[in-house]
Amino acid sequence: MKLVWTEFAIENLKIIFDYHASKAGRKVAHTIRKKIFTSTKQLMQHPESGQIESHLEKLSQQYRYILSGHYKIIYTLNHECVIISDIFDVRQNPVNLMNDQRNKK
Repeated sequence: MKLVWTEFAIENLKIIFDYHASKAGRKVAHTIRKKIFTSTKQLMQHPESGQIESHLEKLSQQYRYILSGHYKIIYTLNHECVIISDIFDVRQNPVNLMNDQRNKK
């Protein structure tokens, strides 16, 4: 399977990187970003390894997630690809996740 990142997910990853770079330094930010990328690679071999995201069950697509530190990597599947649609900080209110997915469309 191939991994595809949406613009929304890429933008959220940039925001995460910038936040950690300003608060803890670029080295920490690079480490967190690398950990997120490494976590997504498992999905190429095991695309259904993530749990179904219960907060997004009302949407038309079935969203799954895997965890990387404090971040949920939200994704969907199609025949050829794993589509990374969001990187969400689990320390936020889960309602924000639903709002993120509605607003990105």
